[in-house]
Amino acid sequence: MKFLRLLILVTPFYLFSCKSVQRLPYYLEDVTDSTTFNAIKVPELKIQKNDQLSIQVFSISTDPKADEIYNQPMSGGNNGGGGGAGQSTLQGYLVDLNGNIKHHRLGIIHVEGLTKEELEDAVKKRLTVPVELLVDPTVVVRFLNLRVTLLGQINSQGALNFPGERLSIIEAIGLAGGISDFGTRNNVRIIREIDGKRETGTIDLTSKSLFDSPYYYLAQNDLVFVGETDQRIGDIERQRITQQIAFAFTIVTVVATLANIFIK
Repeated sequence: MKFLRLLILVTPFYLFSCKSVQRLPYYLEDVTDSTTFNAIKVPELKIQKNDQLSIQVFSISTDPKADEIYNQPMSGGNNGGGGGAGQSTLQGYLVDLNGNIKHHRLGIIHVEGLTKEELEDAVKKRLTVPVELLVDPTVVVRFLNLRVTLLGQINSQGALNFPGERLSIIEAIGLAGGISDFGTRNNVRIIREIDGKRETGTIDLTSKSLFDSPYYYLAQNDLVFVGETDQRIGDIERQRITQQIAFAFTIVTVVATLANIFIK
């Protein structure tokens, strides 16, 4: 009889722990065939501390050495790509904690907060003013270490390097294996550093409005965090309660068994 009363007491908690599974929202749910979008606006990346930059200089000079002295030498060795053992890679200029680079010929240049085009103009100016070091120089700047970090309910967490200079949130999540079954898709957080200040934005991957978000295209060093759904949090809480009830039930069973044995 005692066990019957105990069973009646425990049963509601067990039923509570077996709540039915709810359907989770998926990507771009409200996008239809007739959905139209505005013109694509890709934000220009700005140079940040710890960025590594390639700066190449060319001119119309017939002497190849005239350009070479303003370019960093190539580093030899195979980088694991499709080239042979003699493949070389570009070295880069590291942006220091003061936002500067130390060019081996032009000296210290403050680059933090500049776009690639603005830095190209700044280097070109140093090559022509006040003394024309090169005739009609062309400067090409590239980022060498663009990456973002994805954490939370992502199937493959960690840093993600991307070779180009444009990466959308959808592409980044796809490259990381997608969001897990327990991840929220309508409230993804992006932490971004701009001009030395951090800002946090959210994006809804289930809505067509994500294409208009300033966080749709990621910037270097962005941190993307995918949280757990309310259902997942509830499942964890129900599992914890169920484990506690099971443990308590086990204790009661052991005590009752011992009482039946030793107490006559």
